[in-house]
Amino acid sequence: MNINQPERLREIMTIARSIAWGASDILSSYYHGKAKDNELDVQDKKDGPVTEADLAANHYILENLQAELGTQDFGYLSEETFDVKKAEAINKSWVWIIDPLDGTRDFIDKTGEYCLHIALAHEGRPMIGIVAIPEAAKLYYAVKGQGTFVQTKADQKVTPIQVSQRKNPEELYLIVSRSHRDDRFQNLIDSLPLKGKKYMGSVGGKISTILEQQSDVYISLSGKSAAKDWDFAAPELILTEAGGKFTYHTGEPVFYNQGDVKKWGCIMATNGHCHDTLCEKTTAILKEIDGES
Repeated sequence: MNINQPERLREIMTIARSIAWGASDILSSYYHGKAKDNELDVQDKKDGPVTEADLAANHYILENLQAELGTQDFGYLSEETFDVKKAEAINKSWVWIIDPLDGTRDFIDKTGEYCLHIALAHEGRPMIGIVAIPEAAKLYYAVKGQGTFVQTKADQKVTPIQVSQRKNPEELYLIVSRSHRDDRFQNLIDSLPLKGKKYMGSVGGKISTILEQQSDVYISLSGKSAAKDWDFAAPELILTEAGGKFTYHTGEPVFYNQGDVKKWGCIMATNGHCHDTLCEKTTAILKEIDGES
């Protein structure tokens, strides 16, 4: 069966969801076990800290995906195994994009606001997206063209989920990190005519608040560093399949597995109802901030 058939994608999703739950349990065991006793082996790297929990979850995800689906038809792009210095695209049409622990700092600081991402992209665009949030005991997932669903761990109940119907910028809530904001980004979000701000750690966690209708807008603005493919591929699909939009502020789509995994520039994720208006306002504000005529 062709991979790009709805039935085959659903089969693959079933496999990936099971693996995501297993990896979620691994993260949770570290969080409530070794993390509780401050025994995590934390390595400080250029792009942020890495813990043994990242590595254990990464190994589990890759081992199980490859055992179930092989390497003939699929490539694998993982935060913990990708060579950023080489920055080479994986030479496959279908590529798994994996972040075994999104929100490592939140994991270390024990805020509970961490998650894991698993996405499957075809020719650079996401077709399957999974965001698991261990401390909420929830897993959000989507297959292209088939909607977004949330599954709860306690009863394994599956429920379709949609973004809010708030339509005017003045009604919308922005979801941001409690920190990690340089002056340029702070100036941007302070200048947007939104109702208010809410706070959450990981990218997947932020997007989940849009799905849960607690917020409506998330913005990524690169500065000295930038988010990576694995930060966005899965969150993008669970948002867009729930009715939201996810683009650069120019309206251009985001492509993955392009070699350089860093997503420079300004990316807008919204509930979709006034996405274009917010993109236009953001473009104008950035031109003013950057002194462009």
